Amino acid sequence: MRGMPRHVAFVMDGNGRWAAQRLLPRTAGHMAAEAAVIDVIEAAHTAGVEWLSLYAFSTENWRRPAVEVDVLMRLVRRAIRKHALALHMRGIRCRFLGVTDPRIPPWLARDIADLMVLTRDNRRMTLTVAFDHGGRRDIVEAARSLIRDGVPPEEVTEESFARHLPHPDMPEVDLVIRTSGEQRISNFMLWQVAYAEWMFPPVLWPDFRAAHFRECLDTYQRRDRRFGGVQVPTVTGKGL
Repeated sequence: MRGMPRHVAFVMDGNGRWAAQRLLPRTAGHMAAEAAVIDVIEAAHTAGVEWLSLYAFSTENWRRPAVEVDVLMRLVRRAIRKHALALHMRGIRCRFLGVTDPRIPPWLARDIADLMVLTRDNRRMTLTVAFDHGGRRDIVEAARSLIRDGVPPEEVTEESFARHLPHPDMPEVDLVIRTSGEQRISNFMLWQVAYAEWMFPPVLWPDFRAAHFRECLDTYQRRDRRFGGVQVPTVTGKGL
């Protein structure tokens, strides 16, 4: 059995369907999602996961109705103010991936910046919230950064390219969990998930809890990761 994944990422999917099943507005699903977020953070912290990434808001999510976007912004602010101290006391470093669109309210941008400053020296676990994030945009920005630095084409390698991505110290993702049963990448950390294991539990995100997470971790530990290679069988005995 393999060890614990170092970096686990979540596509938190199913809030809208959770609300629709209860004849509630979509925003009710987003409100109910907070409990799942906190449960997963605690479970990852307890299990010894070093890096946890959560896909909270994509560059494409700006296309949603303005009322829904506004609710999401306010929910993120409420969660930061409610849980910042607890995250800090647990030694969790909080970082955000994205957060470049000028439509992000200044009051939310300030709270995000304050949270990152508060927790920047913590090392028990790194929590990365992908907010206003797009994997393609990150790759384009890395290419632009290489060009601005005048790196000759023949000197561009996978390693040098990765150093120009946001948060270049972030390790590649070992396990991606997308809830609700949908099976799409959705423009999420495209470079970092290249060799990740994927799991698609049918549970809608607001109902996802630590027990579901532990099941995914157990399944991951039983998988054989070959990274494009093959496993060479061990030859025993005295030979031919």
